[in-house]
Amino acid sequence: MKINKNPIIVVDDDKDDLELLQQAFLELNVENEIIVFDDGLKFIEYIKATDSKTFFILCDINMSRLPGMELKKIIYDDETLRIKCVPFIFLSTSGASSSIMKAYSYGVQGFFIKPNTLEKLKSMLHAMITYWSESQHPNR
Repeated sequence: MKINKNPIIVVDDDKDDLELLQQAFLELNVENEIIVFDDGLKFIEYIKATDSKTFFILCDINMSRLPGMELKKIIYDDETLRIKCVPFIFLSTSGASSSIMKAYSYGVQGFFIKPNTLEKLKSMLHAMITYWSESQHPNR
């Protein structure tokens, strides 16, 4: 499954969640490069320095060094980064309404709860890939 040639970026510091995501991408036959950052600060350094476009970014909220919400605020406050980071999607274990409201106030394009099975995760990722491959955005 390769709908868009640009890489998918994953920002998450939970090794188990990263392994599950990588397994899901593999089983979906996603041919896009998957770039993984286990630290939000490393991601910010990368996105500031690269000219590469992204297909979409999946980011966890609960990260130790730079929480996802703070990372998204940094992006939201910088117009150049804001355009580079579209689409930006949160994938979190928490669905607290205050987190969802805050995420959307920073211009996030999606907020999903991490599923508890590989099959549900594959279904969710398939829907994201299909949706963003059809949607028009600056990084196409």
